[in-house]
Amino acid sequence: MPSSSVRATLSKFTGVGKKIAAELEKRIMVLDGGMGTMIQNLKLTEEDFRGEEFKNHPKPLKGNNDILCLTKPAVILDIHKSYLEAGADFVETNTFSGTAVAQSDYGTEHLTYRINKEAARLAKKACQEVEKSTGIYRYAIGAIGPTNRTLSISPSVENPEYRNITFDELAEAYTVQTRGLLDGGVDILMVETIFDTANSKAALFAIDKLFDSEYERIPVFVSGTIVDKSGRTLSGQTTEAFVISVSHSRPMCLGLNCALGATEMRPFIESISLATEAFTICYPNAGLPNALGGYDETAEDMATHLKSFAEDGLLNIVGGCCGTTPSFIKAIADSVKGIRPRVPPIDLYSDVLLLSGLEPMKISKLINFVNIGERCNVAGSKRFCRLIKNGKFEEALSVAKQQVEMGAQVLDINMDDGMLNGKKAMTKFLNLIGSEPEVCKVPLCIDSSNFDIIVAGLKCIQGKCIVNSISLKEGEEDFLAKAQLVKRFGAAIVVMAFDELGQAATTDRKVEICTRSYRLLVEKLDFNPNDIIFDPNILTIATGIEEHNSYAITYLEATKQIKNSLPGARISGGLSNLSFSFRGMDTVREAMHSVFLYHAINSGMDMGIVNAGNLPVYDDIQNDLLNLCETVIWNKDLNGTEKLLEYAQSLGKGEKKVIPTDEWRNGSVKERLKHSLVKGIDKYVIEDTEEARCKEDVYPKPLNIIEGPLMDGMSIVGDLFGSGKMFLPQVIKSARVMKKAVGYLLPFMESASGEEEKSLHNGTVVLATVKGDVHDIGKNIVGVVLGCNNYRVVDLGVMTPSEKILKTAIEENADVIGLSGLITPSLDEMVHVAREMERNGMKIPLLIGGATTSKKHTAVKISPQYSKPTIHVLDASKSVVVMSSLMDRIAYEDYVEEIAEEYEEVRNEYFETLQERTYVTLESARAMALNIDWTHFVPICPRRLGVTVFRNYDLSHLLKYIDWKPFFDVWQLRGKYPNRSFPKIFKDVEVGKEAKRVYNDAQTMLNDIIKCKLLRVNGVVGLFPAFSRGDDIVVFDENSQQVTGILYGLRQQAEKETSEPYLCLSDFVAPESGGKKDYIGMFAVSAGFGTKEICKRYETLHDDYNIIMAKALADRLAEAFAEELHEKVRKELWGYSSELLETTDLHKIKYQGIRPAPGYPSQPDHAEKCTIWKLMEVEKHTEICLTETLAMDPAASVTGLYFAHPKSSYFAVGKINKDQVVDYAARSNRTVENIEKNLGASLAYSI
Repeated sequence: MPSSSVRATLSKFTGVGKKIAAELEKRIMVLDGGMGTMIQNLKLTEEDFRGEEFKNHPKPLKGNNDILCLTKPAVILDIHKSYLEAGADFVETNTFSGTAVAQSDYGTEHLTYRINKEAARLAKKACQEVEKSTGIYRYAIGAIGPTNRTLSISPSVENPEYRNITFDELAEAYTVQTRGLLDGGVDILMVETIFDTANSKAALFAIDKLFDSEYERIPVFVSGTIVDKSGRTLSGQTTEAFVISVSHSRPMCLGLNCALGATEMRPFIESISLATEAFTICYPNAGLPNALGGYDETAEDMATHLKSFAEDGLLNIVGGCCGTTPSFIKAIADSVKGIRPRVPPIDLYSDVLLLSGLEPMKISKLINFVNIGERCNVAGSKRFCRLIKNGKFEEALSVAKQQVEMGAQVLDINMDDGMLNGKKAMTKFLNLIGSEPEVCKVPLCIDSSNFDIIVAGLKCIQGKCIVNSISLKEGEEDFLAKAQLVKRFGAAIVVMAFDELGQAATTDRKVEICTRSYRLLVEKLDFNPNDIIFDPNILTIATGIEEHNSYAITYLEATKQIKNSLPGARISGGLSNLSFSFRGMDTVREAMHSVFLYHAINSGMDMGIVNAGNLPVYDDIQNDLLNLCETVIWNKDLNGTEKLLEYAQSLGKGEKKVIPTDEWRNGSVKERLKHSLVKGIDKYVIEDTEEARCKEDVYPKPLNIIEGPLMDGMSIVGDLFGSGKMFLPQVIKSARVMKKAVGYLLPFMESASGEEEKSLHNGTVVLATVKGDVHDIGKNIVGVVLGCNNYRVVDLGVMTPSEKILKTAIEENADVIGLSGLITPSLDEMVHVAREMERNGMKIPLLIGGATTSKKHTAVKISPQYSKPTIHVLDASKSVVVMSSLMDRIAYEDYVEEIAEEYEEVRNEYFETLQERTYVTLESARAMALNIDWTHFVPICPRRLGVTVFRNYDLSHLLKYIDWKPFFDVWQLRGKYPNRSFPKIFKDVEVGKEAKRVYNDAQTMLNDIIKCKLLRVNGVVGLFPAFSRGDDIVVFDENSQQVTGILYGLRQQAEKETSEPYLCLSDFVAPESGGKKDYIGMFAVSAGFGTKEICKRYETLHDDYNIIMAKALADRLAEAFAEELHEKVRKELWGYSSELLETTDLHKIKYQGIRPAPGYPSQPDHAEKCTIWKLMEVEKHTEICLTETLAMDPAASVTGLYFAHPKSSYFAVGKINKDQVVDYAARSNRTVENIEKNLGASLAYSI
């Protein structure tokens, strides 16, 4: 940018704009913090969001923070004032989602103008009220968010050219929003949280248009979002490329916000401070999100980080984003107070043409020449034209990629052909280029003689491109109108040396037209001179027509004069025109181009449209040919053309071609396949895949190729992506290569299966980025990878409400649902979706993925909401493993069980280490108890009420009920999936052999125990009438109706973030008030009689191994007896179930009902055993005793309660508060001290 670009622009502001500029010169000013954070902390309900006006609105409104400007204006006003009172100079309006595009998800798009105007009024009112009390003027910023759509990335992996919104639709949405903000009285407009620069350009386009036509200009701030350590936006741009792309709007402030904490943002805000003459603005998050989506950084920590930014001269405005509150802003304001603000550089790019693709490009005197690749031109390349006309756009993309690989620094795109719809072709091809990072990393040049095609192209590009071209041939009015539009899009412009009289052929005419154009652009439109590129017309020489012989000379002379007389302007030209008369004779043409370019560069030519890579070095050209070229270019010989023609004809057909190197093709087929995937090359993947398929000794099955080199390649891609060395478009392209390979292998896989009716897919998965989130990088990659592995993927895109996810899953008969999200609020939405899946009785697994998700959050927050498998997927490379395990009928149970156990451990560890956990009162917990509809439930009366005794039970009956997994756990033998369960553990590489040995020893001892009757097994079951009374279960006699015992219950009190109930065992028994007769069961069993004798025998032999073995087997037999008795109770004694379940199903609790034990999570008080012993006379009937510490003797004993209700479930009471302890002591006629002693580990407070 020239020296006049920003600093001079500041002087143009009047009123509040001038006031802000003056203040920014004096001190670091302070922005407010997170509006969303403050709203979330209020925990508003759906009714709060609806208010009175929208109480009958057809769609849910919770989460639509912007609507609160209408329904809860006082809340928004208070939030604004709290930030201002904390020291903020600026507050942003509550309009982050204030476009019709974003509001359409809530059915409130018709309210966008009103929302924005009211939001502006509230922000301004807060500023005025605080100014009145403090005497300090404050400013209202109109916040303009990114919307939930993206112009640069396709929501469809299969259709990379597809976009779910157009530039015009976005610009219109931004226009309505901006008009509302301006009418509401904001002082500043800020386009913020820019993850896709193309979206922000639509916003800036709309703003500039309104300023030109309807409103007085006010300052504009621009803030981007760098999503990770790669230093790129979500759409792939580097920080500096982003700055270049938006600087045409001449923002007063330019900076970064969101996604990163201050520490992570430091290098990128420093990069911006060095790359712009604008003031800088920085408002990071309160650190990075933790595993549960919250923020751990304190206000003091954040203030300390930002203070160092200020001390190093990086800041002009500072504030906070997600996770920050007024306390943060106060700390930040205090920390930067008195620190000198950053002094923006002057004349930073006074003689530099700045361009950008995904990466920046600076064209200055230090760059000798810029190659503009010419082969993506339907008029200049027959191959490219043929591909485009035949609809082979993806193959045409390879032409562009090759141009860049061969040295093109800018890529020229031209779709001018009478048989093409140029606008559609340009749009489609540019969108495809956006999917190819090796191409779109460089700036583009939109080339057309049809300005409508140029405009169509401009609407597709996020970077700063070149427009080629406009001219004065239609007069000044047309010229200025087109130039103004190009400027609004933020592009540089090529001006051809044409005017109303036609094309300039002489030096004087070229200079005259270019000078006139320059004056019009700079003086009438304030066009940046560095963004003006003149093409003085390279015309064809050596045609045989004498007047053409001097065309090269006139170009060179005009170039010198233009560069000397028009400061900042650049010179370009289409090199192929020069040698057009020698078409088909590539050696001659390329030599002519090289010689001409040598002289043109020395004359001041900055760039040219060339076939990059096909230019020989000047000194390497054969002397005869070099001299002939010099002669025709400088018109030294009237016969020069004839001599060059004779030379060309002498070459015959032996034309050389420069081609890209394919050295990697010399590697093994495994290495070639990996290389193709990593580099995204699909040219050879079919032939390489076939070669691999034929190597049956290495790859016996086609699946082995997928699981081998193809997945190896994708793993490398995943690693590079995770380390920030690759970004979205590259990953997607690599996955498409894999899909091509898998698609080729698929018929062979199907024929190998021998199943004529085999399904075409391994399974169906519905993927969706949850409501409120527009990010879908991970989801798209997962979709591609799964698709490549023959899964049918139904991608619902972004911002998907739960009802659509569930409805689609049902309609598509999905096997799995996968949820994705990047931003923190998505975590809550995932919890909601899980809860809705449970409420709707869904049975399919739920996969969770995305940047803010984690195994811990999934285990603690999401999994408990859904009774079916809920699994966190770390990255795309893991998705296939997870899906294949879930779709494998044999492996499914083991895999799901392993995940469940792992997540249970994660939950337990989390809650045990949780430092600060809040608890609800006992009264509140009871108010939120499990709500069972007892009115329509008829309890089953047991077939045998009272006590049933089992003595000397046949041990051989118990063998099939033994669960061997806990047995191996005793010996610390744990197989890894898929060999973790019995008997698969014997196949485990690490523990299988030892597990088999121990198991065989166990069988030997078991046979001895049964044969010699070394152990006796006794048990008792009691089934009694009962009802619940609050948290207790009252047991009474069937005949006398007298109360015979009370089982006291404990209720969960740890605060829950969702509406799930606070459980107590009494919830599963019909209440006394309902008048329904319900029942409770209980049992006590032991297989330990004789264990001491067995152990004593081995003690004399000092045989510790068999002592442990005997105790472990006694425990297993006791548990097996408990399992068999529970089955007998369900099917015979109580008779409420007619189940037909395998033993493995029993171990996995697939039956109705539960048997929780006293002293365990559902009732942690061991004292409840006393009531069981009394009611069933346990010691009398079974000889099982209770010790003073309420342990059972023999040790191999089990006791518990039976609940039959279909909704009964296991749960953990967790920690309880003092109010419940006091209540529990009173109900059970015990002292508080006694309860606290017995329940020490369950207390939420210190004694």
